[in-house]
Amino acid sequence: MDQFILDIIQPFAGNPYFHIVTAVVTLASAICAVTPTPAEGTWQSKVYKVVEFLAINIGKAKDKGK
Repeated sequence: MDQFILDIIQPFAGNPYFHIVTAVVTLASAICAVTPTPAEGTWQSKVYKVVEFLAINIGKAKDKGK
């Protein structure tokens, strides 16, 4: 099983930006998970949309809000 995981990760591990991209997605996902969806039309909702994009929250993963 360990070798299988290493075989999957190996092509990406040589990329110097791989760790940065995974950290950004992880941080954005954590932010989306702990913050409520702001009301539409506010500056917070615009920032939240960017954070959702970085977190790759699409489709059913998105929080619809109130």
